[in-house]
Amino acid sequence: MSTVVITGSTQGIGRGLAVEFCRRGHDVVIAGRNAQRVTETLTTLASEAGKAAGQTCDVAQSDQVQALWDLAVSSFGSVDIWINNAGLARTVWPILEIPQEEIETMVRTNMLGTINGSRVAATGMVAQGQGKLFNVLGGGSDGEYFPGLGLYGTTKRGLDYFTNALVKELADTPVIVAKIRPGMIITEAVVREARANMENFQKSRKMMNNLVDTVETVAPFLVDNILATDKSGTKIRWLNGPKMAGRMLRGMIKKRPDQFEAFGL
Repeated sequence: MSTVVITGSTQGIGRGLAVEFCRRGHDVVIAGRNAQRVTETLTTLASEAGKAAGQTCDVAQSDQVQALWDLAVSSFGSVDIWINNAGLARTVWPILEIPQEEIETMVRTNMLGTINGSRVAATGMVAQGQGKLFNVLGGGSDGEYFPGLGLYGTTKRGLDYFTNALVKELADTPVIVAKIRPGMIITEAVVREARANMENFQKSRKMMNNLVDTVETVAPFLVDNILATDKSGTKIRWLNGPKMAGRMLRGMIKKRPDQFEAFGL
């Protein structure tokens, strides 16, 4: 079994991955900025087959990321898989209207946090002689534009380049570097952004309803593929082009049950 570290794993897809790994008997180290959520997540994981540890971590602070690695090694001996999942999406404002503090928090979390996590994990994995490093990308990472995602997409596009660079620079090391695009998942963050701008959400609701999925649906697929990845440069993608096209076509024939109602939207 593997030891897996997941940043931003007290909610959303990060928490879903932690639960799925632990359920399968892997040892999991979780992290988040909110101490109460870390405690609550550890309580949930305590009932699963694997062991779990965790602590608060602001990924924009490199010393805290290093402390997370150290916790994993002291708890379980080594780190087999490191997933840079921590991220922030603020999609309510267009580029010229988003508050400066929101820009800075998003850039620090998404970009600096992933850079910090990658440097700490890759350094440790080279030293221990093995390991797999995954960066979670998202909307905009392939260069596509979505309304409201101007700055969020910019950070994810930058991380795509950064991950490609890591693949090349670590090619002669025992570290496998790969990407994860989890697709459009209904998470706490999605609900928050929808409620912050219900008018905009309602405009795109019909289209999104054909494409979104829940954490419980996507997490097992991602874990299967993370465990199976054995080559640098691999991209694990839940919502690929053919799947998107198929869902949109089916949606024209038969309306999909509303996926948002269960989340109070």
